[in-house]
Amino acid sequence: MNLEKRLPDLYFQSLYVSKEYSSCPLIPDIINFITKVENVDGLTISHRFGKRVLINSKDINFNKIGKENFLEIVDYEPFKKILLFMGMEEPCIDSPLHWYIHHAREDINAVLLIKDKKYSEKKINNFSIIDNKYPIWSIEQIKEVLGALRNSKIVIIKNVGVLFIGNSLKEIRELISKSYGELK
Repeated sequence: MNLEKRLPDLYFQSLYVSKEYSSCPLIPDIINFITKVENVDGLTISHRFGKRVLINSKDINFNKIGKENFLEIVDYEPFKKILLFMGMEEPCIDSPLHWYIHHAREDINAVLLIKDKKYSEKKINNFSIIDNKYPIWSIEQIKEVLGALRNSKIVIIKNVGVLFIGNSLKEIRELISKSYGELK
């Protein structure tokens, strides 16, 4: 089931700071990374870019991904649930989780969430597991994810997918290879 369809449209309010394409020099590397990840139902990928977070937008076709499918999160107000961003498209529902991870962990530059139940059920005994006892992407669940990330760079979120964090896209690729083999 698509996570976007399980949540109300206004889970957080998104406000455009600017409607322009991102000029982040990391976009070609991220597109190259995404084109090598196949056979998954969906994914969300982000990368630290200065004080901003570069992230893919909502409902994109990963076979035809381009710079227009990325936006920069400028800021997020967690208690008011207001996301400020620059970009041409709407942010994905996972944006607050990515923002929290990038702001809680200075050592983390890249975050990948593979939204595919078959990967969250594979090798389930080797990783930290987050149950869905809290509403998806609520502050309580995000705190639980951040707690699990203290001990591991891979966390399974039941009925959502697998979260990978690393200092670079290369490190995430290595984590995927070691834990799941190639995702092709």
